[in-house]
Amino acid sequence: MGVAGDIALAVIGGTGVYRLAALEDAQALHIDTPYGAPSGPLRVGRLAGARVAFLARHGEGHALPPHRVNYRANLYALHQAGARRVLALNTVGGITERYGPRVLACPDQLIDYTWGRASTYWDGEGEPLHVDFGQPYTPHFRAQVLAAARAAGLEVVDGGCYGATQGPRLETRAEIARLRRDGCDLVGMTGMPEAGLARELGLEYACLAIVANWAAGCGEGDEITLEEVLENVAAASAGLPSLFRELLRNR
Repeated sequence: MGVAGDIALAVIGGTGVYRLAALEDAQALHIDTPYGAPSGPLRVGRLAGARVAFLARHGEGHALPPHRVNYRANLYALHQAGARRVLALNTVGGITERYGPRVLACPDQLIDYTWGRASTYWDGEGEPLHVDFGQPYTPHFRAQVLAAARAAGLEVVDGGCYGATQGPRLETRAEIARLRRDGCDLVGMTGMPEAGLARELGLEYACLAIVANWAAGCGEGDEITLEEVLENVAAASAGLPSLFRELLRNR
């Protein structure tokens, strides 16, 4: 399968979402980029009669922690493959009341608390890239995602602020309290620099956040287990193929 092509939708899967089971006739597309190798092959196939690409952000065996993901290579590979719309699935913790476990949310803002990650395609030559990032998620694409969710009968919270932390450890209660004061509703480790890089490439980009657990100090109990996270992600993700189909019908 060649690199160039009309990809109607690209989906980036986060923790607990390592494949797109609804993808038909999927083939592995291996792409080399000027920024190194992406997290794994692009799985390109058909869904609802359209060409769709899927990429597991952490690798298909979850070998890459958030701070080791090659975000530049991932977005560039999707761009090279012909994607113009990217829907990012991000597994997150909930901070405020509307964002409990098993909730799906489509945030409209984010705050970047990460550090040391390659966060731009500018390599020091030519004019620096100063992209407009006041609305970090593409507004009309967000609207399409929300409309697709309604058509599919899925409840998705419209809006919210995603706080992107460095990881790979989870946050302290004091850190979550700070994020709450800053206005964050959700906390995750992969929202940036992914969103900023998508904007530099001119991609339409939206986030569908899958709430796996309450963040530290926000719910009952203290310990967050991987078993709990994966169970909640699986339950919240069950209706996503229907959302994808509706999104593709209205492209």
